[in-house]
Order: sequence, then C-alpha cells, then structure tokens
Amino acid sequence: MTVNSYEKLREFLDQFPIGFRKTQSGVEIEILKRLFTEEEAELATFLTIRPERANSIARRAGKKLVEIEHKLESMAKKGLIFRAQRDNKTLYNSAPFMIGLYEYSVKRIDKELAQLFKEYYHAAGLEELGASNIPGFKVIPLEETIHTETTLFPYQKLEESIRNARVIAVTDCVCRKESQLLNEGCKHPMETCLSFGTAAEYYIENEIGRKITSEEAIQIIKEADEAGLVHAGANSIHLSNICNCCPCCCISMKGMTQFGQDKQKFMNAVFESIIDEELCVVCENCLERCPVKAITIENIAFVNRDLCLGCGLCASVCPEEAISLKPREDCVEPFNRVLEMGVAIIEAKRRNIELK
Repeated sequence: MTVNSYEKLREFLDQFPIGFRKTQSGVEIEILKRLFTEEEAELATFLTIRPERANSIARRAGKKLVEIEHKLESMAKKGLIFRAQRDNKTLYNSAPFMIGLYEYSVKRIDKELAQLFKEYYHAAGLEELGASNIPGFKVIPLEETIHTETTLFPYQKLEESIRNARVIAVTDCVCRKESQLLNEGCKHPMETCLSFGTAAEYYIENEIGRKITSEEAIQIIKEADEAGLVHAGANSIHLSNICNCCPCCCISMKGMTQFGQDKQKFMNAVFESIIDEELCVVCENCLERCPVKAITIENIAFVNRDLCLGCGLCASVCPEEAISLKPREDCVEPFNRVLEMGVAIIEAKRRNIELK
C-alpha cells in the first residue's frame, strides 16, 4: 500500500467513459477518501470493467483468495465495486464514478459528502459529462403522449418494458438528496430512481434500494410524470435504469437549464412535441410545464425543437389535446448496449483531444 493509493485510484477511474478528472483543488481526492479506505482504494485498481471471479483478482493483486473475497464482499456492500451472480458464480468488476460510485452512495451521502460532490461537479464533473457530445441518457415519454398513429420500437414502450423486467428496484434520487442536504433541494418526489435486471439485484442485495413490482414501478413513473419529472434511461435499447429528473437538481439537466449547454451533451431526445395550431387555445399550461423552457407563446404555443427533450410533459397537461409527440426524423437511435455507448464516448473524447 502506498501513500498515493487515492491518486492511483483517481487515475484508474479517469479511464472510464465518464472519467474522474483531476482538479486544482483536489476535491476529487477528498471524495475518494470519504468513500474508500486506503486499502480499499488500492484493491479497487486491481479490478477491471470485465466481471470476473475473486481468484483472478487475488492473483493480480498478489493476495490470498480468502482475504480478497472478504474485502470484495465488503466493498460491494458499500457500493464501491459492482458484484453480480452468473451461473452460480460471484463476479466482481470495477465501478466508474458516474454512473456508479456517485449513485451507489445514495444511502451513505451526508452534508459533507454532498458538498464535496457539488464542488467536484462545478470544478470538473459538468465538463466531463458533456466532453464527448454523446448523451448518456435517452428520454422516454409516457406512451399516451405519443401520436396515436406512431409505430413504436419496443424500447420506446415504457410501461411494456417495465412489465417485462425480470426484477426491479427503487431508491432515492441521489441528485435530489444531495441538493436537499445542502438546503437547495426541491419538493419533487424523492424515491424515484429505478433499476432493472442485474443492476436491480445489486441495489437489492446491498440494501441500496428495495425490490418492487412492475405495477409499483409504473405507479412511480406516473406520479413522477404528474410532478413534472423527465423520464430518462441509459442511452441504449437495453433497459437498465430509469431516472425521473428535475431541472433544478439533476446533474445532466442542470447543464441545460442552469449552464445553457446543448441538450445533446446529456440527453438524447428521441421524440419532439408537435402542436396542432387549430386546437391550441393558448391556455399556457404547457408554458409552465416545460422543464427546459422550450415553449413560447406567439399567438399560439411554439416549440423550439433545439431545446425540446420530447419528454411529453407538455402534452400531458394540454386540455385540448393539441400537443402530441412524434419521433424526430433526425433522431440518433440509442446504442444497442451500454458497453457500446461507453466505447463510442471514449473514442469521441479521444478525437476531441486530438483536434485541440
């Protein structure tokens, strides 16, 4: 173990698609010190993104298997690494800072850690999130807000996707919890972060989240919609998670609403809102409802498609049903898998560096 365990871990985490940048203040090291012991920080660097058994990690680290198994289990319980069961085998792999360590800290976060997260976000996190110009999330509206004649792909059918999930977990939104701890939070629902499949099992087994039924998950989505939250999942066809995001706390949406950055850096808008001019009565319900201020009134309601997320929140409050969602003709389809998206992000970041 060396005195540079935390810096070594930071460099390791910075290799992920969404890296963990070095800052002038060193706040990123303070975050790691709050999350990891020195011994845990050292061990974390011997894992890879590929799930593998403890004996492989023990050989790489030069440690006894029994010792490593105990430490890996302890770290998984703390949300410091990822653990999964496959073919009756326990597999471990490293967790990035985002999406990973930050979200897994939802039950551990306190005011001090929240302040450190906020400082890192302003110093480097926001810039890192948008560094590739490839959005990490796709927006998934409720199906009833989509134009009735639209033929949908399976991944665009939110309720159906939820019902088909093998296992589902819910936990608090770490973004809103962070803001609340700093007395900056909103009054939107807190327990809204949904995970599915292997990710859900990890949350449940490590008591980071609780197991729920598909009907409970759908109810959470509908209540989130009523509260004006944007439904966003990983920008892949495979359903692994659904965040219900507010423009005041969400680390991605704040980039758009508070710092004026292009939505394409954060969220893939698969749909766009279309307003029927003949039906619009200028009630202005949609004006107040839009989380990114994409709607203005010019005799009728007008949508700025460059800002529109295609979330459907405006359509759900239109009394005249003058608004519906349609797939964007210039839409960029989600990636097949999260791993494919990660590779694309790394390649895009590398190209951007070469162009500088």
